[in-house]
Amino acid sequence: MQPDLTATGSAPAHEQGCDEMILGSHSLRSIDEKIGDIVFNQGKHPAEWFVVFGFAFILVNVMLVAFSYLIFKGVGIWGINIPVGWGFAIINFVWWIGIGHAGTLISAILLLLRQQWRNSINRFAEAMTIFAVMCAGLFPLFHTGRPWVAYWLFPYPSILGVWPQFRSPLVWDVFAVSTYMTVSILFWYVGLIPDLGGMRDRARNPIARFIFGVLAVGWRNSAKHWFRYETAYLILAGLSTPLVLSVHSIVSLDFAVAILPGWHTTIFPPFFVAGAVYAGFAMVLLLAIPIRKWYHLEEFITDLHLDWCAKVMLATGMVVFYGYLTEQFYAWYGGDVHEMATMHNVTFGAYAPIYITLLICNGVIPQLLWLKKVRYNPIALFLISLVVSFGMWVERFVIVVVSLQRDFLPAMFSMYYGTKWDYMTFFGTLGFFTFMMFLFIRFVPMINMAEMKDLWHRMHGRRAYVAADSMESEEQLAD
Repeated sequence: MQPDLTATGSAPAHEQGCDEMILGSHSLRSIDEKIGDIVFNQGKHPAEWFVVFGFAFILVNVMLVAFSYLIFKGVGIWGINIPVGWGFAIINFVWWIGIGHAGTLISAILLLLRQQWRNSINRFAEAMTIFAVMCAGLFPLFHTGRPWVAYWLFPYPSILGVWPQFRSPLVWDVFAVSTYMTVSILFWYVGLIPDLGGMRDRARNPIARFIFGVLAVGWRNSAKHWFRYETAYLILAGLSTPLVLSVHSIVSLDFAVAILPGWHTTIFPPFFVAGAVYAGFAMVLLLAIPIRKWYHLEEFITDLHLDWCAKVMLATGMVVFYGYLTEQFYAWYGGDVHEMATMHNVTFGAYAPIYITLLICNGVIPQLLWLKKVRYNPIALFLISLVVSFGMWVERFVIVVVSLQRDFLPAMFSMYYGTKWDYMTFFGTLGFFTFMMFLFIRFVPMINMAEMKDLWHRMHGRRAYVAADSMESEEQLAD
């Protein structure tokens, strides 16, 4: 039996105004069955799962073809040129890293703040973080043109004298992203252990029981195990929290430490972090809304959860829009000729339609989230999240390409256009991300069952918890 966790310092659910986090007349056993049966396939997977999974598999093969041809021919197959040496590869890298921020924010920061509404969405948000960082890491790796010598970026003893330039923020990225990836995987796996133990005990297939048993690392649901679990989980949450702020700040320093107009600004670290959370929560909603519909999880991922995610999107979206305004203001107030020319080019130049699209997608349309009816409408939220995800990709395009395409000398001006290989690579990583997410949904509980049962305990009180546990024990004996 799971121990009483009310002594951890968080307020009861009803005191937090969160009585609507679990709807319907559920018990501890029904929570296990509703979530666990998705893995054991007793509820059968919807047709939509097979359609999306099949389409994602096709895109994964497209990505493999694009990367194989890239290794054979070189990065010249992309649209990069002089002076636009950074194209889709770095655009997509920054975009994917941003998407990976929401999972850690939901899991780590909200855990430390004792926000119970994270329980329904933290598991697949953490998985989303891992797969997004995996997609992000592919782009700088292949952007080097020689991915087989990527180990040069690490401080290895080399008699050839090939040492990394530690004053380069590109090397900082290697350490920041690899650390973020490592801590995110550990945080995700530690949170899975109680559920893996429960799945081991419920599994009827001996192979599944063996696999879950190995992954559960001897979990026995004892008080000692719960104490060690909560200690490790809080430590990892404490380690993950500064990483949310540091990783994308370091990514932004790739731009901010340069002397190029449009990049050389101190607002980039907080601006990039806010944009990362903005794009990350948009992706959370893009996943949560159809998944809860296909698997009938509306009682666990309620409209209240969607409302809170929308509010976070609205808040971070306002910060991002404020960043757009300050960029224009800094260029005007600073009086630097090159900065003013860059901002004029962004607003009225050849890429002006893209900049206007950016303002509409990230600044205008999200203002609908002020309306409660919109925040409680899953279809409207899904469409707004789709627009925001596209808008944040466009923002990365404006930052990377428009700042580069006009160098200091007019003779160095050049337009940039992505090739079919750029698009194949990008859509291939979208397919890889979706492919991995749907495998995760198939083989791992997508909602944290242990935390949902603890939340049920907080909502219904100790007596109901003990009564339900006793009743389930009797039913198990009868079985």
